[in-house]
Amino acid sequence: MNLVGLRSAAEPHQLHLTRSIGGSPSSPPRWPEPATTPGWEQGVPVEHLRELCAYWADGYDWRRTEARLNAVGQFRAEVDGLGVHFLHTRSPHPGALPLVLGHGWPGSVVEFLDVIGPLTDPIAHGGDARDAFHVVCPSLPGHGFSDKPTGPGWGVERIADAWAALMARLGYDRYRAQGSDWGASISTAIGQRDPEHVVGIHLMPPIAAADPATSDDLTDAERTALADLAAAKDGDGYSALQSTRPQTIGYGLVDSPAALCAWIVEKLTAWSDPRDPLDRDRVLDAVMLYWLPGTGASAARLYWESFAEVEQRFRGATTDTVDVPAGCSIFPEELPRPSRRWAARRYTDIRHWGEPPRGGHFAAFEQPELFVAELRAFFGHVRRPVQDRG
Repeated sequence: MNLVGLRSAAEPHQLHLTRSIGGSPSSPPRWPEPATTPGWEQGVPVEHLRELCAYWADGYDWRRTEARLNAVGQFRAEVDGLGVHFLHTRSPHPGALPLVLGHGWPGSVVEFLDVIGPLTDPIAHGGDARDAFHVVCPSLPGHGFSDKPTGPGWGVERIADAWAALMARLGYDRYRAQGSDWGASISTAIGQRDPEHVVGIHLMPPIAAADPATSDDLTDAERTALADLAAAKDGDGYSALQSTRPQTIGYGLVDSPAALCAWIVEKLTAWSDPRDPLDRDRVLDAVMLYWLPGTGASAARLYWESFAEVEQRFRGATTDTVDVPAGCSIFPEELPRPSRRWAARRYTDIRHWGEPPRGGHFAAFEQPELFVAELRAFFGHVRRPVQDRG
């Protein structure tokens, strides 16, 4: 496998960023008028975005995050004809468990920068060497510094096969998979398609629909989860556009830093725990992994490929099963939030069910310590002797 370290060149993008956001006498920025209702009801408030973009252009330090990525270890490899970017950090501890971490949209591998250290070297972070992992974090096709597919077909199942192939080529005969958002669907598919090699899957959250048989006997938590999922339809315009016309919305997302920032910030805010909001540097770290490589359109196409199928599995019904050992963590501000009995109809061997007290959709980003604790709790149940070639 040809692995190459990555050193991203940011200067051309930063010049365009400054010109587009900061403006000049010949090209002043164009901002819409404020919304006709207060707050976030109609989307990101204009003053919030203007302040964030001004900081992005004149105060934000991308080089800090670039240095952190390079320190972790970045690589590219061709898998199934596509150049895949990934972080790869091997643990110094004998017997460490191979683990592939999967992000979603509008996420990226930067979400994992605060958890890679505790996962790979738990002793250095007050933990136990038995909880050590070799960590692999691939960037989804069309996301981050992975290649952009030039034809259709790169949906959840094909990505699952690619991640399994990547782990095998890295020398990991037996491995574990973890994911949130798209990563949860991909890790689920890995469990179904590569059960000979995946020891267990950990999901934030499990992708499972409500059981119709429980409709007359709902718990308070199940009733609240269904109500919150129904209310979330109010913010689903992004998925309708990305799953039907990703090319059309992509022009604005690739060309305009303000449009891209608003598109991503709205979800980073809506899907996070308001008790612990992401600071503006981390928000812009997330945005930069879409701005620098120009992936607004290519990332949206995964919705065109797979969203209808995945949405049916958590809003409609699930009929397939996943039989490898599974761990599930439901953070309080996550959507959807299936109950254990609903999830157990699809995931037939749940070994761990966690409900951490804080956090939302971007758990590794928002609550890295709780994220690590959940992984350790589950994978501690499925430890077994492994002989990895790498």
